This record gives sequence, structure tokens and C-alpha cells, in this order.
Amino acid sequence: MRQSKQEILLESGTNEIEIMEFTIGGNVFGINVAKIREIMNSANVKKMPHVHPAVEGIFKPREILITVIDLPKYLEMEALDHDKQKDLFIVTNFNNIHIAFRVDTVEGIDRISWEAIQKPDKTIYGGKEGIVTGLAQFENRLITVLDFEKIVADIAPETGIQLSEIEALGERERNNSPIMIVEDSMLLSAMILEALHKAGYTNTIKKDNGQEAWEYLRELKQRQADGERMEDMVSLVISDIEMPQMDGHRLAKLMKDDDNLKGIPIVIFSSLVNDEMRRKGEELGVDDQLSKPEIGKLVGVVDRLVGVNEPLPELQPA
Repeated sequence: MRQSKQEILLESGTNEIEIMEFTIGGNVFGINVAKIREIMNSANVKKMPHVHPAVEGIFKPREILITVIDLPKYLEMEALDHDKQKDLFIVTNFNNIHIAFRVDTVEGIDRISWEAIQKPDKTIYGGKEGIVTGLAQFENRLITVLDFEKIVADIAPETGIQLSEIEALGERERNNSPIMIVEDSMLLSAMILEALHKAGYTNTIKKDNGQEAWEYLRELKQRQADGERMEDMVSLVISDIEMPQMDGHRLAKLMKDDDNLKGIPIVIFSSLVNDEMRRKGEELGVDDQLSKPEIGKLVGVVDRLVGVNEPLPELQPA
């Protein structure tokens, strides 16, 4: 069995996600369809020495070398008996790398609003830096949407954000431009904030999802009406795409459709930035789009969009 991803990506800015349901040991999980390259039957895997216990090895369908992760083993969950499972690979592409995840079965695709996806309790799947993006209620099922970037970063930390890229920039002058970071992962937001602070951008505002960011921007519009300058309150927004309640594309659409906010540059910083998603971002009018590990390039984009301004009133760092 092989199923290539079809043109099922959603219209830009609708605040919806398409989730592919799959099972492990009878438990229902989900993955964002935008991350999927194809679904295929499991294949022979070449084992590699000195790797994480959940890494089965590599295989090469056609011209691409792909790492295989045994998802049941990583989650410490028993797979179904071999004669009862379909034993499939979900082949993904995000953060500019290809990885196949072994699962039991693939059940189908659901279209769900981000408003219906809740952040789980911190005790679920790994504590405060757990591996669950959210819990989605669909019909009579509760789907656990996994954070595949966090799984890969846990197995191979070198694939994540590297602060050494900022240190390589050398000594930099401080810039008080207020920058808002919209990111639901506590770990990633902390790293982004640290990187910006190291790069001289210490005037930061942190929001956990697009909904929180939008509510804050609406408050700023009221302050603007009272005489404050918008550029003194927020000069740039850096946003993830995948977030409960409101995703980054919906936030971008709301900002660019608003006469008071459309002048604020918004940068998408996400593992999902590929050709298809880049076209969606361009349709929404975002000012730049970068793949999440590229923290050095992100600072360069901030430099370009913010530049060296006159000193601005300093907000309380996040």
C-alpha cells in the first residue's frame, strides 16, 4: 500500500487543521496532514550503530534516505500483535528532513478547528515539555495530536534550534524594538527568546497561541486610540503555525485584514514551511517565512524588518 499526499491543504487563514488519525496499540493519535509526504507499507530497515533506542535504522525508497523511528517504542506503548496490525510507515517532511514513523494503522483524515484543540495537562506524555500538541475532540473520539518536532528533537537534539548560530554573530548592539513571539511550546519559546536576547533584542512579549496574541493586539488598538503609537508597543510578530485555539495563519490573516495592524511585520517561524505552506503564507501577506531550526536566519530577518531605530520605550521582558 502506498498513498501519496493529495491536494488537501486548507484555504489559508481558516483556523482549521487536517489531522490524519493513526493508532498504536489501539490508542488513537493524530498528525497534521501538512507534515505527511506519504503513507506506505513498512519496508526492510538497515540498522545503524549507536543510535537512540527508538531509531530502527534507515531505508531508501527511491532516491531519498529516510530515518525510521519506532513510534510505539518511543511512546513506550505496546504495538498490536503483528498478525493484527497493518504495520505502516507515515513518511513525514518537516524542518527540512524526512523521517518515517512506524505505526499500527492509519484510520483517515479529519478536518478540525484549532478552537476544538486543547492544550493537555502538563502531566500528559512527558510533563511540562511533553510531546502532545493538543487533544482534539472529533465526533465521539478524543485524538491525541503529537508534537513530532519535539519527538525528533528529543531523539536527535542537533536537529533543533542551535544557539551557537547566534553566538557566531559576535557582539551586537542592543535594540529596544518590542517583538512579540507567538509559540505554544515552552521549550521552543524559551530558546527563541534566549536567541533574541543574545542578539540584542531584549524587549520581548510572549504569547502561547494565536488567540492570546490576537487579544493582546486588540488591547493595543485601544491604547492606540488613546494616543499611543503602535510601533512603540509592538514592532514585529514572530509566530509558529501549529497552535491550539488559533494558528499562525489565522493570526496573520486577522492582522493583515486590519487597517490598524496590517503594517506590523509578521514572520512565520515553523517546521511546516515548505513550498505549499510558503504559498499559503504569501497569500496571507506575511512578511517572511523560515523553517524553525534556522534561528540565525531569523535574527537576520528581524534585523532587516526592524532595523536600527531610535530608542523605544522598553516593555517588561517575557
